[in-house]
Amino acid sequence: MIVDFERLRQEIETYQPPKLANFAEMSNGGFWKMFQATKKEVTDIADAMILKRFFSMLFERGLVMVATSNRAPKELYKNGLQRHQFVPFITILEDKCASLPLDSGMDYRRSASGDSNAVYFHGDDANLQCDIVFKQSVANETDTVRSKTLEILGRRVIVEKCCGGVADVDFGELCMTAKGAVDYLVYARVFHTMIVRNVPVMNQDVWNAMRRFITMIDTFYDQKVRVVIGADVPLDDLFQFESHNVSHDALSDSKRMLMDDLGIKSDQEGMKANVFSGDEEAFAFSRTVSRLYEMQTEKYRAQRRPYNATENSI
Repeated sequence: MIVDFERLRQEIETYQPPKLANFAEMSNGGFWKMFQATKKEVTDIADAMILKRFFSMLFERGLVMVATSNRAPKELYKNGLQRHQFVPFITILEDKCASLPLDSGMDYRRSASGDSNAVYFHGDDANLQCDIVFKQSVANETDTVRSKTLEILGRRVIVEKCCGGVADVDFGELCMTAKGAVDYLVYARVFHTMIVRNVPVMNQDVWNAMRRFITMIDTFYDQKVRVVIGADVPLDDLFQFESHNVSHDALSDSKRMLMDDLGIKSDQEGMKANVFSGDEEAFAFSRTVSRLYEMQTEKYRAQRRPYNATENSI
């Protein structure tokens, strides 16, 4: 297969999605005076450039933007590859928007976990506790314990053990096979309760699985799925990884190939980029742990209570 990269570059630079034109028409016509964005996140240069172009267009047309973000403007896409292309937009963002820090220093998800249910298990009896929770949960279902096949984008994904809206799945099946956000969204829509067994310690040895775990928990959290975890270690010890201390030899084959493609040497500044250092994963995983604390609370679990469930049920 022969690719004309120069032509491809030109097409990318001149391409304008139809929806952007619609946004421009609406803003010029007065339909939009304010644009609200939540959970603004920048994780790669593609996201960064799309964000730069999109919001620059909105600002040029006089729109007021209200956005929330886990990072201050100057911290967006920090240590990202080719970040210098994104930095000019940060200046625009700081010029057009007032930044209001709301970090009180307290993790309110953790502070609310005092009424938590026993749904995070670790140690030798974690699987036994998951068995007990599964039996308690399926008592409220009208189905039988069996396997179920999910159709996801033309693929057949088999859930070996489930009953009604309760699924009992191994971490390896959920996070160590080729799955993404769309897969987890289907799980979340089919099952109100997900029991995830054999969750290992997260480190650079399971980098891809760690990213999938983060995506999975984010998806389940947004969909209010009732999650039960069986893990090797306590929740606060689940992520054991020192950012910025990853040697070239410790990188996965795919990351070493990316370094070769980008012409980055192991002793160069590029090694500090998030994609190699793990800074982004460390930041995201702290949010994941915080969410897992909240997901144990009765307030969270009551948002999607199974049909016929009793008040004190798991």
